[in-house]
Amino acid sequence: MRKSSLALAIAVGVLAQQAGAAGFLDDSKASISSRTAYYNNDQHDGGADQREAATILRGDFISGYTQGTVGFGLDVTGFSALYIGGDNKHTANNSFFPGGAGDADSTFSSAGATAKLKISKTEFKYGNTLAPNLPILVANDGRVAPQMFEGGMITSKDIDTLTLTAGQLGQQRGRASSNYTSMSINGARFDSNKFTFAGGDWKATKDLTLQYYFANLEDFYKQNFFGALHVWQIDKDQSFKTDFRFFNTTSDGANKDHTGGYLFNGNGGYAGDGEVDNKMGILQFTYTLGGHQFFLGHQRVSDSGGFTYMNSGSMTEGTNGTTGNGGVSFYSFTDAMVSGFNKAGENTTFGQYTYDFARLGVPGLKASAAYLSGHDIRPATSAGKRTDENETDLRVDYVIQSGALKGLGTSVRHGIYSGDFAGTQNTNQTRVFVNYTYTFW
Repeated sequence: MRKSSLALAIAVGVLAQQAGAAGFLDDSKASISSRTAYYNNDQHDGGADQREAATILRGDFISGYTQGTVGFGLDVTGFSALYIGGDNKHTANNSFFPGGAGDADSTFSSAGATAKLKISKTEFKYGNTLAPNLPILVANDGRVAPQMFEGGMITSKDIDTLTLTAGQLGQQRGRASSNYTSMSINGARFDSNKFTFAGGDWKATKDLTLQYYFANLEDFYKQNFFGALHVWQIDKDQSFKTDFRFFNTTSDGANKDHTGGYLFNGNGGYAGDGEVDNKMGILQFTYTLGGHQFFLGHQRVSDSGGFTYMNSGSMTEGTNGTTGNGGVSFYSFTDAMVSGFNKAGENTTFGQYTYDFARLGVPGLKASAAYLSGHDIRPATSAGKRTDENETDLRVDYVIQSGALKGLGTSVRHGIYSGDFAGTQNTNQTRVFVNYTYTFW
């Protein structure tokens, strides 16, 4: 048994003895949820089209904390996913459902637990159901099953204006996998089992929040993130938000030493000698007026290399062969449906309009349209030329607000991508999700 699994088993045993304590059950939540997903990736230039559907049933138990100076708790989650059907010729190593070449698995499932303790306003969690949502790591929930990580995290809010976070992760379970693997980056053939991070959010004033985070994926990269978020509340129906983000990412360990199998591929573009070397800055503005929201921003990626972030490990086995990868999201609006707009030299202007139909008497209904235009992408070789790409994303979400089907939600998303970047295909992508959650208590 792996040391981490043994430690978790011991923690669960201790917590089982505490389960009757006041607070553990009194403040707990239990729910069962379902998600049915349809994924259609239509590549117009003769690429590997993909049309698939699947459904998942998931159960969650989130405990409260036992009473006392140190409170103990336990979170448990499990799911089982069923492949409904579709053109599964291209399921090998994709991000929708696990399976071998031309043959999707009929089902996949997973279960896990996270033990937790709390002292004052400081929480420590250790287990394999962690789903971080931080500037340096964003767990992905854009397919059938959510991505989860194994490791430990500590979050402290003991200082009223300051939230501090730190942790270390050893493995991740991809969004199309039932088993846990190590972590890697785009283009690498080898993995890392150590992702360390620390940082915080400081509410400098009631309107201004400043952020700093550091992350290290051992043998691949070190990353510093700086952020500033200012919200000007003009009146009860109007606000103006300014959001600045800056990443500085450099090489580490085997990648820094140019060891084969640890090199970066520049997100499929310019990668130099494969050593991680990147700066990326983002500035975006959001104006809200009643039910209207207008979003506009610009992102610049340095010429030295594409933006680097954690991806799945390279060695994952499924029932019928190799499972799909479980790509992590990254902290930028340009992480769109089809493209990431994060290649070397790329300058991207983006905007979005969203309307909340509650203002017209239809609560639960929202619609948005976004456009991203990337220019000056550095070619992979000196013989190439600077290239461009663009994407239009449309989205409609509706959640039933009352009646027997209260809480049933539908999300329809459609992306239209085109570009002249080497290796890309003009693509139309459609995703449809139907979600429902029943809360027992």
